[in-house]
Amino acid sequence: MSHDLVPLPGAATDDLVLKFWGVRGSTPVSGPQYAEFGGCTPCLEVRCGGRLFVVDAGSGIYNLGQNNRTDLPSNVDLLFSHLHLDHTAGLPFFKPAVLDSTRTITTYCGNLGGESAGPALDRLFSPPLFPIGLADFPCSFAHRGFEAGQPLVFEDGSRVETILLNHPQGSVGYRFEHGGKSLCLISDIEHRDPWPDPALAEFVAGADLMVYDGMFTDCEYPTCRGWGHSTWQKGVELAREAGVKTLGIIHLHPAHSDTVLREMEADLQAEMPNAFIARESQTVVVGAEQRAAPRKTGARRPVAGELRRRIRVA
Repeated sequence: MSHDLVPLPGAATDDLVLKFWGVRGSTPVSGPQYAEFGGCTPCLEVRCGGRLFVVDAGSGIYNLGQNNRTDLPSNVDLLFSHLHLDHTAGLPFFKPAVLDSTRTITTYCGNLGGESAGPALDRLFSPPLFPIGLADFPCSFAHRGFEAGQPLVFEDGSRVETILLNHPQGSVGYRFEHGGKSLCLISDIEHRDPWPDPALAEFVAGADLMVYDGMFTDCEYPTCRGWGHSTWQKGVELAREAGVKTLGIIHLHPAHSDTVLREMEADLQAEMPNAFIARESQTVVVGAEQRAAPRKTGARRPVAGELRRRIRVA
């Protein structure tokens, strides 16, 4: 199937580019206290030169679609970390894709022992939970199952490595390699004891950027043990053990306001200066010269376009 896509404006064909369209966990949130970091649930855009991958279909996938109306490929590859609602509920609202009869959305699911996402998505998007089924949309859906730990190899030769993560019903971590750079997406994971996990450290070893689940603070985590999430401190420990160059924190707690997250980011950067907490609409050129995300000192709402700056990360 065609993956006819040009790179983002200003990006080179050997660039590995990540854009955050949703960084919250569990449920979307809104209000002035979330203006800087955003309130949409997980959706990430990964571009390996001209090749697009979409990871997860939380509420952030709506804005991904609205901002890519003219440059989506005829086949969109959607890689799920897992199928919990905060990672799937936005799928019918990916408007440029689902309303195009020439488009195919191919989903990849690796946490169900080889079963595809098809049966679960068909149950979710059907009456009485949803007014219509996926088969009623103009686009076509194709569903591929795999077992986490197996690499995904695509028709155009693209390859993505995978690993099973510690999360209720499992979750999948992904490693992208392009242009000599590497990006690891490790979200919806609960750290184990002992930590860092040796297999996971090997999987992320030497990555230019690791995106990691930092939903809880150290104080919150003990009462939420077993829920499948981690802390930024455990992300730093893993990054140091594995020689990861830069760390980004995602799956932000819906109760953590901009003020809380700015304070958390200051603590994070005291431990790892080029680390950052992900912001909705933030773009990262993986492996490029680092510029840290500026922290705002006031409680004001960002001016137009402020959230769409490009953050270049070493």
